[in-house]
Amino acid sequence: MNVQKIHPAVDAGFKSANAQFSGGMLRCHCAQHQVEVKLESQTMFNHACGCTKCWKPEGALFSLVAVIPKEKVSVTANAGKLKVVDENTLIKRHACSECGVHMYGRIENEQHAFYGLDFVHTELSESEGWSAPGFAAFVSSIIESGAPVSKMAAVRERLTELNLTPYDCLSPELMDMLAAHSAKQAGTWQE
Repeated sequence: MNVQKIHPAVDAGFKSANAQFSGGMLRCHCAQHQVEVKLESQTMFNHACGCTKCWKPEGALFSLVAVIPKEKVSVTANAGKLKVVDENTLIKRHACSECGVHMYGRIENEQHAFYGLDFVHTELSESEGWSAPGFAAFVSSIIESGAPVSKMAAVRERLTELNLTPYDCLSPELMDMLAAHSAKQAGTWQE
């Protein structure tokens, strides 16, 4: 396992977000009849994810995933090729049934704190200016994908070199959002 190969879009560093950026098109990896998904705004909370559910390009230890309001996401070509990967997961990941690339993930549970946000892989876009990854989530989960435990310190070190603070959950801001949502539902929320 080469810990230098976190993800092709970050291994050599990554570009900063463009403050004026307003979206672009994601395309699956099919040679013909690509699924196209239009994103009509900048993404948020872009991060490297080590979970076993997110789509990763060949040879990558992590996926790169960001969120965007679901009303800013539309399938513009070959929607019939999209299938939900696993109906039993919180995030319904819509993937191309031919090439397997995940095009977007949606939370259907209206009670969830992240309802209304879709999960996307901006590396599927040729446009430049997307939000830059800011942290690494679910780092220990790469062990479930076959990464040796003995390499985890080196993986965390490499993530830190890339300015992707490693967490074994989500970033503190996202964890605060989840906790605040739970507190509101329980009636214990305070500003």
